[in-house]
Amino acid sequence: MTALTVRLPDDKHQRLRALAQSRGTTLNRLIDDMATVMLAEFDAETRFKLRATRGAGREARGLELLDKARADGT
Repeated sequence: MTALTVRLPDDKHQRLRALAQSRGTTLNRLIDDMATVMLAEFDAETRFKLRATRGAGREARGLELLDKARADGT
């Protein structure tokens, strides 16, 4: 595990501590959870962009598949 020093304005630090306390967790755990969420969002965006690149020029086929899925689901 790595230690990380982060410089924050005092008021932001106090607000984060209050948030952690309101959630019944530590400031360390709160920031770890926030980092996890942000990394998951980044990973999803990265996968989406990769898939969009692979599908470039195949929009019509994608729309056909969506239409088929909609028809199969009704």
